[in-house]
Amino acid sequence: MLVLLRLFRLINITSLSPGWLRTVATVAILCSLTGCIKVSTISQQPETPVQPSPQKQKLSRGVNTPTLPADTANRKLLEESWVIYRQQFIQEDGRVIDYEASDRSTSEGQAYAMLRAVLIDDPNTFALTLDWAEKNLKRLDAKGKATDQLWSWKWGKEQGKWGPIDKNFASDADIDAVTALIFASRRWNRPEYLDLAREKLQDIWNFSTVAAPGGKRYLLPGPIEAFVPTPSSFHLNPSYLAPYAFRLFAQVDSKNNWLSLVESSYQVLEKSSETSKIGLPSDWIALDTKTGRFSAIPAGSNLESVYSFDAYRVWWRVAWDAELFQAPEADRYLRRATKSLQAQWRTTGRLPARINLQGKPTVSYEATSQYAMLYPALRLIDPEMAEQQLNKKLLPRYKQGIWDDESAYYTQNLAWLGLLPPAVINPQLLKP
Repeated sequence: MLVLLRLFRLINITSLSPGWLRTVATVAILCSLTGCIKVSTISQQPETPVQPSPQKQKLSRGVNTPTLPADTANRKLLEESWVIYRQQFIQEDGRVIDYEASDRSTSEGQAYAMLRAVLIDDPNTFALTLDWAEKNLKRLDAKGKATDQLWSWKWGKEQGKWGPIDKNFASDADIDAVTALIFASRRWNRPEYLDLAREKLQDIWNFSTVAAPGGKRYLLPGPIEAFVPTPSSFHLNPSYLAPYAFRLFAQVDSKNNWLSLVESSYQVLEKSSETSKIGLPSDWIALDTKTGRFSAIPAGSNLESVYSFDAYRVWWRVAWDAELFQAPEADRYLRRATKSLQAQWRTTGRLPARINLQGKPTVSYEATSQYAMLYPALRLIDPEMAEQQLNKKLLPRYKQGIWDDESAYYTQNLAWLGLLPPAVINPQLLKP
C-alpha cells in the first residue's frame, strides 16, 4: 500500500503541467555549530523530486504498524505521516537523512526519530535509529576510543568519505534522545535503555552544563569551548531548554540537580525575551554572568539573536512542561511571550517567519514549522486561535503524508511533534 501511495505521488508530480505548482519553498536561515537548517516556507515554487541516499535503501522492511489512542486528535494524519516519514527519511539501517543539506545526518534527526517512535509505539524503528547513532555518532579520540556517551552532531560526506564531519555535540539532541530512552524503558520494559540514559545524563551534566558565579547552573548548547567565549559570557539557545525533560531526568538521576536547570531555564526564557521589544524568544542570546544581563549575540558571530526557526521550538517545549507537569511558570511564560504573535494574527491572519529584536519582520514569507510549534501553546491559552491556525495554516499544507515539500526534514518533525496531543503520553511514562 505504501509503495502504491509513493508511486501515485510521483506520478502526480511528474505529470503536472507547468501551470500547476505545489506550494513549496525552502530557505536557509541559520548557520552555526548546530548546523545550517533548511526549512520549508509558504511560497510558490516547483517541486523537485528527492533522490535516494547514496548509502542505503530507504526503510521499507516489515516494521510495526504505528498506533495512537483511538480518541487522539488528528490521529489518522499523525499515523500516516509517521509511516511516510519512516519510508522517506529513514534508511534500512536506521540513518535519518536530511535531503536539504547534502544528505547529511544529525544527532537531532536521530533523536527526533527516537522520540516519535516511542510516542507512536514503534519499537523496531526506535531500535534501528538508536543503533545507527550509537555506531556512527560516537565521539572518538585519536585512538578510536569513545570519549563520552554524547553524539557528534553532524555526519556526512567530506573529501569523498562518509562519517562524522563535526565532532561537537548539540545538547538538544542528546536531551531528546535521553527523554526517548526513558520513555522507551518504561513503555517497553527495557531496563537497558534506562541504563544507557543514565550514562548519557552524566555526560550531559559534565560537558553541557556550567555554573555561573553564585552557583546557578545553565544548559549550554554544546561544548564549553564553543559556547563560553569569555570567562564572563555564555552563549545560549533558548530552544534547547526542555524543563519537562529535566523533571524526568531528576527522577532517574539523583547524582545531579536537574531541577536546578528547570529554574535557570525559565530565568533564561523570561529575561532573554525582554531583549526583544515585543517579548519574543531568540534563536541565540548572550548572558553576562557578572551582571546577569542578557543581550544580543555580538556582531561578527555566525549566531544571531532573532526570532526564527530555532526559537519556534520554545513554544513546544514549554507547552509540554505546562501540560505534562502542570508547571505554572510554563503557563505564565506562554501567555506573556506569545502576546505579540496573537495580536498580529488577529490583525493580519498571518505570522512572518522571522522577526528581529526591534519587533520588525525581516522576511515576507511564513513558515509551517512556526505554526506547528505555536499550536500546542495556543491549545492551552487560546484554543480558538489554535484551531484557526490548524485549519488555515497547517492542514492545508499537508498532502499525502508530507507537510510542504517531501525533502523538508525539519518541517516534518516539528509539524508532527507540534500536532501530537501531549495527552497521548501515558501518565505511567512520566513517573519513576
